[in-house]
Amino acid sequence: MQATWMLLASALFSLMGVCVKIASAHFNAAELVFWRGVVGVLFMWALARSRQVSLRTAVPGMHLWRSAIGTASLGAWFYAIGHLPLATAMTLNYMSSVWVAAFLVGSTLLAWRPGESTAFQAPLVLSVLAGFAGVVLMLRPTIAQDQLWAGLVGLLSGMSAAFAYLQVMALGRAGEPETRTVFYFAVGTVVAGSLGMTVAGVSPWDWQAALWLLPIGLLASLGQLCMTRAYSQGATLVVANLQYSGIIFAALLGLLWFGEKLDVLAWSGMALIITSGIVSTALRQRAAPKAPADDH
Repeated sequence: MQATWMLLASALFSLMGVCVKIASAHFNAAELVFWRGVVGVLFMWALARSRQVSLRTAVPGMHLWRSAIGTASLGAWFYAIGHLPLATAMTLNYMSSVWVAAFLVGSTLLAWRPGESTAFQAPLVLSVLAGFAGVVLMLRPTIAQDQLWAGLVGLLSGMSAAFAYLQVMALGRAGEPETRTVFYFAVGTVVAGSLGMTVAGVSPWDWQAALWLLPIGLLASLGQLCMTRAYSQGATLVVANLQYSGIIFAALLGLLWFGEKLDVLAWSGMALIITSGIVSTALRQRAAPKAPADDH
């Protein structure tokens, strides 16, 4: 059942990406984050009320950290979607598994003492390097089109998403229901979006374009619910790897909706990143008892 929740989450996030790309022609990333949060707060409040789930929490600090890092990832992702092909932005965001592996390698090397075995690190290092080689291949056409900044922002969205996913699992272990976790994340996006708009400004209101803000919030909230349920019940190898189905969904939607075509090098880079993520996830799970990154 966890696999189904992750597949559904990936499909919902891909559809949300289509709406974000359309709306980004009329609204900046801060506004999209704000309105995604407003719709999400209302939807999750109604859902919690219907399920009789209390929104009071005993771990506000954990929710604050999850909301802060998750909102940073969301804002960067929305910006990348607006300036890059949908499949490229989605892939860079889904680099989170590779980033987690990179953090694990770094923390292990920092804690290493002479005489200790680090045999399992070699394949993990290779998988991380393969993932970043895939990034170079994917961003090569992006650099050629003077979109390097958007590519770097998209890469940042994946790094911050890695922290967010770890915190979602921690909240699940703390006994927090997914409805409450997603509600507080939506609250965080409202606050962050409001602050962002004081810097980025507010776009002229267009009611026709504003209609796309509603499905962004609804699809995002439903996707977060499905993802949170999948991760909070334990990130099995199958579940963790099924998130990459979102890349395939995004590539198909980008082609059908926007006519976006990726060249051979971009597809090769995408394949490298997916393979790297799957391999690094498998290696991390095998080394889980020794992995400091899995204890946070």
